[in-house]
Amino acid sequence: MTHERSESAGWRRPSVWMAVGLIVAYLVFYLLVGWLVSSIFAGRIDKDNLVGSAPSILFGLALPIAVGAIALFVVAARLGMLGKIFGPQPIRGRGWMWFAPALVVAAIIAHLTGTDWSSWTGGQIAALFVLGGCVGVAEELATRGLVVQILRDARHNEKFVAVVSSAMFALMHTTNLIAGMELSTVAVTVVYTFGFGMCMYLTMRVTGTIWAAIVLHALTDPTTVLSSGGVDTAVGTSSSGGAIAALVTIVLVVFGFVAVFLVRDKVRDPQHSPVT
Repeated sequence: MTHERSESAGWRRPSVWMAVGLIVAYLVFYLLVGWLVSSIFAGRIDKDNLVGSAPSILFGLALPIAVGAIALFVVAARLGMLGKIFGPQPIRGRGWMWFAPALVVAAIIAHLTGTDWSSWTGGQIAALFVLGGCVGVAEELATRGLVVQILRDARHNEKFVAVVSSAMFALMHTTNLIAGMELSTVAVTVVYTFGFGMCMYLTMRVTGTIWAAIVLHALTDPTTVLSSGGVDTAVGTSSSGGAIAALVTIVLVVFGFVAVFLVRDKVRDPQHSPVT
């Protein structure tokens, strides 16, 4: 019994490995749920074009992520982290960090203006925004929520927290290889998601709440799909909106990588000494 308690306490002790284990467990759970959902609702899912209809979007993409989000809420509650994750940030952001949400908002607006709305039905559009909400909650709760909190509780400085949580967020997207995506496309996606992840971290810091990151993330994914015409498809540059969206996205990613060298703050806990 004592040995079992020791192992349980070790698993619950905040560390990088705890964060890695949580993300790996989440991905395995998500993939299993996705397989189960695709088996049950095979007739509602268009495997050749997952965004080809509203039911395909909801059952093929949104439902597995929604179930994953619920599982993450349960884990966060069991670890006693919900209050910390959804409460005010323990350290205020700096002025330069406002560039992150500004760039994300600019990209969202550019995607909207570059969308060929006639190629989408109302049902598809609504389903895509439902999908966006599921993605925003699940991925932000996993990375900017649980991973960030675990790393902070392990007394790491904020540069480490920002980089490692963004790296984990980026590496989560390597699971696209399982879906048959080309390695080159996955590599580009990983680079983009690291930069985007840094911007989400900065958004959370400068606004003081994870909800800002959740909302912006929830709007980014559906507007990107609407503009590009598919999942993980490059935004076209034939229209002025598409060209602007592509340019803003490049600037966003570059800014995210530059921010790695700018984050220097430390979280101060009144019950502990400052993190070094």
